[in-house]
Amino acid sequence: MNPSTIERQQLIEIINALPNEALSELASFVDYLRYKSTKHIEVENSSSDFLLSIAGLGTSAENDLSERDEEILRNEVDPVRGWSLKPDNLA
Repeated sequence: MNPSTIERQQLIEIINALPNEALSELASFVDYLRYKSTKHIEVENSSSDFLLSIAGLGTSAENDLSERDEEILRNEVDPVRGWSLKPDNLA
């Protein structure tokens, strides 16, 4: 049986020729193939979603933030309590 030329009708004929004892194993394998193919599609979609979500990370209007990192952290971190608990907007 050459996998590149097999057609649905050939598969149906092969399945019909199987003994009844093999059908439960075949059903399990078909379920696995269905799971594997849907899982592959989900992985492709999630990876493209991830790439889209990080696409704009490097497009800040700020110039050279790495030289101001200590200043930025000093404004964000409370010297006693750690990260600031001050809300950004008091509305």
